[in-house]
Amino acid sequence: MTPTHGLVRAVEAAAAAEGFALDPDQQGVLHRLAALGSDLSGTAPEREPARGLYLHGDAGRGKTWLADAFFTALPIRRKTRVHFHGFFDELHRRVFPHRSAPGALERALDDVIGESRLLLFDELHLHDSGDARLLTRLLEHVFTLELTVVATSNYAPDDLLPDPIWHHTAEPGIALIKGNMDVCALRAPIDYRTLEHDHTRGFASGTWSTTPPPRAAPEPKAIHVRGRAFLVTSAEGGELTATFDQLCRTPTSTAEYLEWSRQYTRWAITGIPAFGAADPQAQQRFINLVDVLVDADVPVRFFAAVDLDRFLADASQRPDAFRMASRLQLVRTADAALSRGR
Repeated sequence: MTPTHGLVRAVEAAAAAEGFALDPDQQGVLHRLAALGSDLSGTAPEREPARGLYLHGDAGRGKTWLADAFFTALPIRRKTRVHFHGFFDELHRRVFPHRSAPGALERALDDVIGESRLLLFDELHLHDSGDARLLTRLLEHVFTLELTVVATSNYAPDDLLPDPIWHHTAEPGIALIKGNMDVCALRAPIDYRTLEHDHTRGFASGTWSTTPPPRAAPEPKAIHVRGRAFLVTSAEGGELTATFDQLCRTPTSTAEYLEWSRQYTRWAITGIPAFGAADPQAQQRFINLVDVLVDADVPVRFFAAVDLDRFLADASQRPDAFRMASRLQLVRTADAALSRGR
């Protein structure tokens, strides 16, 4: 069996074990990934570095699932998987010990990447110029090291950081992507998160409810991240309960969300307003929070002022909220959950 065929078989078996078969568009992407994997598995010392793959498409089409299944099946040890939010958080933490040394950022990148030959970068997206410049420096470094990069994104390379005022800051990174990676679109017709799911575990076991939480809120509790204090409703027994205001209308960031997603295995978020009733900064924090909780696969009980359909209809007015809208399709409304439990 060739390495390419073996990878295809392994990924198809992983899909079958989860109860589905790859659609034709996903099969096409799988064969592209398998060919790349065959190049990476080569042992000839004179081999050229395998050209990377930038996989983009609409939310819920299976990009992350395919990339993760490929990453798991690829029979090499020198590989690293990072998620957009987690990577930049880790990078900022790793820079600190090197802050007084020359090339502090490059040293931090080496700490994160190690001796990997493959870097899988999941959910690549840019919404500010700082991240765009950081991404450019990352790509310059990894391509100088002749690493192979596989990236997934909801955006074609030229659509990264779509804000016309700041798009120019992303152009050097976009040029590096197009110069070192093949660009592949996954155009599957269905957002698979809208279909029936196993609601027994992880984020998909969460619920969206318009009824108040079952108990009165106690006095807020302070929890700490890297020397900063944040007020939440409660944090005990492995469960974090916090209001929308505490999580999204205060100066929190993905660094806090990531830390709490590791510390607390269950969440409850109360007092969620209609999406349009929140200011743009709070909206963006909620979008980032959902990204983090889905990637960590944390079950969440959402308590909102409006039903999920209305919340998502409001969110559709914001161009960059489509990822969140797709992810929230995974949870059930409380009424649906109760009716299934009878």
